[in-house]
Amino acid sequence: MYDYNAYGNAATQVPPAALLAFIGAIWLVMLVFVVIAIIAYWKIFTKAGKPGWAAIIPFYNIIILLEIVGRPAWWIIFMFIPLANIVVAAVILHRLSRAFGHDIGFTIGLLLLSPVFMLILAFGESRYLGVPQP
Repeated sequence: MYDYNAYGNAATQVPPAALLAFIGAIWLVMLVFVVIAIIAYWKIFTKAGKPGWAAIIPFYNIIILLEIVGRPAWWIIFMFIPLANIVVAAVILHRLSRAFGHDIGFTIGLLLLSPVFMLILAFGESRYLGVPQP
């Protein structure tokens, strides 16, 4: 027996189990990306002489990242302002790539393929050179 919608067509329904499986798969993929990000940031913080455990503390990890790139901690306020947060994140990523001896090409990689380039920064041959000069 079919249910009919207002137009006289048979209405289709997604089985609840399929919907739950789809949502579960999305959550699993998100969890994998979060774990990869934590591992990468942990190693980056350690390379920069900061405590690695700071990577798992929300907001504090941004403050540590700001210290690594030589920006004041109050810049975290910009992360709550729409559109300004995108610009500030790009500046932070550029300064992060410069702090590890890379150029604008690596910054573009960090912006477009962040998980991959964070892992390269964390586990590659990059060394922390200190706060980059403006």
